Amino acid sequence: MRDDDDPHGFFVPKELRSVKDVIHTDIPINSHLNQFIDTEPFQRLRDIKQLGTSSYVWPSASHTRFEHCLGVAYLARCLVSHLQTNQPNLKITNRDVGCVEVAGLCHDLGHGPWSHVWDGIFMPMAIKGCEWQHERGSEMMFDYLVRRYHIPISDKDVRFIKALIAGDPTQCDPSEKPFLFDVIANKRNGLDVDKFDYIQRDSHMTGTSFSFEATRVVKSAKVLDNQICYNIKDANQIYRIFNNRFDLHKHVYNHKTARAIEYMIVDALLLAEPHMKIAERVYDPEKFLYLNDYILNEIERSKDPELEASRQVIKRLRHRDLYREVTWKAVEFTSKKDIQDYITPERIMEKVRKAFDEEGCIDRLTLKADDIIVDLTTMHYGMKEHNPVDFTKFYSKKHPDRPMHAGPGDYSGLRPPTHAEILLRIFTKNPQYFGRIFDAFNAVLVDMREELSAGTDTAPASPTLASTGTPGTSSFETLLKTPCADAGGADSGQKKKRVFSRSLSKNLFSDVPKDYGQSSPSPKAVALAMVADPGAIAVVAAFQPTGDLSQLFEDGTEGAIIDQGAPAPSQGLKRGREDELQPPFEGVEVKRRKEATK
Repeated sequence: MRDDDDPHGFFVPKELRSVKDVIHTDIPINSHLNQFIDTEPFQRLRDIKQLGTSSYVWPSASHTRFEHCLGVAYLARCLVSHLQTNQPNLKITNRDVGCVEVAGLCHDLGHGPWSHVWDGIFMPMAIKGCEWQHERGSEMMFDYLVRRYHIPISDKDVRFIKALIAGDPTQCDPSEKPFLFDVIANKRNGLDVDKFDYIQRDSHMTGTSFSFEATRVVKSAKVLDNQICYNIKDANQIYRIFNNRFDLHKHVYNHKTARAIEYMIVDALLLAEPHMKIAERVYDPEKFLYLNDYILNEIERSKDPELEASRQVIKRLRHRDLYREVTWKAVEFTSKKDIQDYITPERIMEKVRKAFDEEGCIDRLTLKADDIIVDLTTMHYGMKEHNPVDFTKFYSKKHPDRPMHAGPGDYSGLRPPTHAEILLRIFTKNPQYFGRIFDAFNAVLVDMREELSAGTDTAPASPTLASTGTPGTSSFETLLKTPCADAGGADSGQKKKRVFSRSLSKNLFSDVPKDYGQSSPSPKAVALAMVADPGAIAVVAAFQPTGDLSQLFEDGTEGAIIDQGAPAPSQGLKRGREDELQPPFEGVEVKRRKEATK
């Protein structure tokens, strides 16, 4: 049946085939959707991993933007078709359903290699002041797709679909239904089918338990006051969706190893940029077509001497000689500006240089500020420090036409006081200076404490820990805590000196001696020495691995790690297990032996 806004019947659903999907079982592909899928811009998404570098940690997490976009398109049709059937007064047409479905399918056309690594880290560093985002790339590639493949949709449809991708109703005709902008990119509260799919898909592919019932939430949707509302009995389920988002960012997307590899890939790309002009390709759809995760292979295959430095970084990655996390802290969301201003690679390097100078060995220092990475990541539920459920409206069985916000007691009150925090991490590209960088970072924290607390005569009422700040308070109030008792009582008239909360104190869990990491060969070097003489015992003094110990014995040869000074093992010693290894410390020996022993 054709609508007035679809005179040629392009969006009339005609199922051509179905796609087997690990999350949604079967995804029906209608004829209009098929015209977008079987194109080069969309097929390019097969070569863009959904989780970027996470597959280095979770090997099964190698799924791509291709299947994610299929899933989003499917859920978009399910949601809007549900509204069309259950609320005929909304006058949702086939064209409305089709445009939302196409927007879901094409919303990630603009993602660069390794997904968010590209526009989040690489592009701002490659082109100073660049504000390019993948949403902009999606609009460019959608225009290119429609034009090149002569998709029979009107200019009004094109503007509508691009506005749906951006979540911005001002980019299209004002006659479009405003509640449809809550489906793909919900700027009101972040509750959209994009999250419904990636939370389920990423959880499944990484083997984690962060999942929920998407079908139930879709069937709960109802349009009231020109926005999509949900049944109040699903409020806890909806809060769980945002909580799952936070958990995935905390434990999967920002895993320390995946993050270290991201920086290695960015360094490799930046070293290749002057010769290959990679960043400029985002502005040309013809070149963007071939911009994908395999660009590292392109650099590796090249014999150009200009790319040698880039190839060396990639070689470190292949050998798992990775950048290493020195320390970490979870700090208050309101502290971000102070941390950005004060904790820098240059300040940390200055402290390292000062320590070497005091020890009279400054001439031996080879560390540079560029070898230190200060990584700040905002972890939140989807709306920075705010609870997204506070921006979601609900209805109830007794009041089905009255949209309301959920108040205290309407759903579980077991929630954090703020819904955002900052994960501060220090990485080093040169593990030889691991301990030195750790000490220098803590010295910078001491200076920061003294500088920010100097001259203050007031203090907050109670101590604060990570993620306990209140939205709207100053960064000083969340950074600092009540002084010690000897500072004087409230009415003593004495000045109270502010001190840092524990969230920005020294991390005792990552404390190491200052010489930790010095004179340490990489695991690859140790492994190569062992392979040269399989029957030999390789003894490495003060061995400090820079990567995963499991990489040492990939060929299956047995090995064991024992303490220095321990009695010589007998020939009947059993194979050392990786889960029995002690944390690296001074004086570790690696024993390699033949399997055929008595």
